[in-house]
Amino acid sequence: MKRVILSLVAIAFLLGTTSCRESTMEKMEEATESAIEDTEDNLEEVGDELEEFGDEVEEEIEEERTGADDN
Repeated sequence: MKRVILSLVAIAFLLGTTSCRESTMEKMEEATESAIEDTEDNLEEVGDELEEFGDEVEEEIEEERTGADDN
């Protein structure tokens, strides 16, 4: 009888820890995917800002160059 009870307790323990591991892995995967998406969004924003900055610098250089030609 003790062996049966101990076996059932051992099985319950193993199933419990396996379930926790799976849910932990799922949560970790979701967090990783979320972090990847956030990073991609942030990199896109930085790229857009750099592009805008480059356009502004180009415009200023062009204005300076054409202004220098007029004098």
